[in-house]
Amino acid sequence: MVENFSKKIGELARIIGGGKVFCIVAHTSPDGDAVGSCVGMREYLKAMGKDARIVLPDRFPDFLGYLDPGGEILLYDADREAGDAAVLSSDVVICMDCNSFSRTDHMEGVLKKAAARKILIDHHIAPDTASFNLIFSGNHVSSTCELAYYILKALCADGFPGLPAMTAEALFTGMTTDTNNFANSTYPSTLAMASELLAAGVDRSALLNRLYNQFSEGRLRLIGELLHDGMKIVDGKFSYMLLPKGLQRMYGYSKGDVEGVVNRPLEIRDVLVSALFTEDDDFVRVSLRSKPWVDVNLLAREYFNGGGHMNASGGRLKMDIADVPEYFENAIRRYAMQAHLL
Repeated sequence: MVENFSKKIGELARIIGGGKVFCIVAHTSPDGDAVGSCVGMREYLKAMGKDARIVLPDRFPDFLGYLDPGGEILLYDADREAGDAAVLSSDVVICMDCNSFSRTDHMEGVLKKAAARKILIDHHIAPDTASFNLIFSGNHVSSTCELAYYILKALCADGFPGLPAMTAEALFTGMTTDTNNFANSTYPSTLAMASELLAAGVDRSALLNRLYNQFSEGRLRLIGELLHDGMKIVDGKFSYMLLPKGLQRMYGYSKGDVEGVVNRPLEIRDVLVSALFTEDDDFVRVSLRSKPWVDVNLLAREYFNGGGHMNASGGRLKMDIADVPEYFENAIRRYAMQAHLL
């Protein structure tokens, strides 16, 4: 994998060596891969004596809080002034798990304006090549954390410091969450990374306990409600669930509480596509998952103002959540006809 980037590793080493202040950013609604890759990169740069800061567009799920025990991550939607200052004062901006500045939402303008050198490290398709000085992009890896691991490993081979323990743990976290704990998007390189990090001292049992066993009772009951009463199936093949504000309040919902629930309907033999629609303040967030041979990236791009990977994509709808079922049913049927799924 990194063999394809061998010429770029030298350029990355030169940029890092010449930079003093680094700002690391990721996509809006940051998940485990976004947070893990950012923290992994920050800790690596700090080990080199660099001033490295993370600015995320908005809040990440509470269960990832162990990656930011000191509360150092700056949230742009909570303090735009500080976020702008962090970006504009940097020598280098590193964009992780994000193929375009447009996916950083309200941060897009200041990121484009920044005079810093700009580096992209990402595993999504169709990177915005015009916006970056150096690009590491590959979608035949499990996660951005996996891609970052092999890039940093190559830097270590060039005489840079070895991986700090927190970098190893953060990268293992993002790889774990983006593969749904090795259930999908897992390659030989993914298992090799996992084996090497375990040998280096990552405590996988403790990490899994933090990721999957620290939720509230309300979260489990909410998932039960979604699966029992909320799951609807269209034409026997396409599942969807709605998570409106009222249901969120009823169960004390926190961001990340329904992480992974969109995958559950795919356990049904005939279900090909699963969708979860979560009501936010100004839009409805869309999560799409599919069986291996069904491309929901195309579905997300055409009907849900989004995109992502073949079997895991997302998007947004500017509509009332009450109108989503009709919209979804019409969209999925049109898509199913195009994709010959009906």
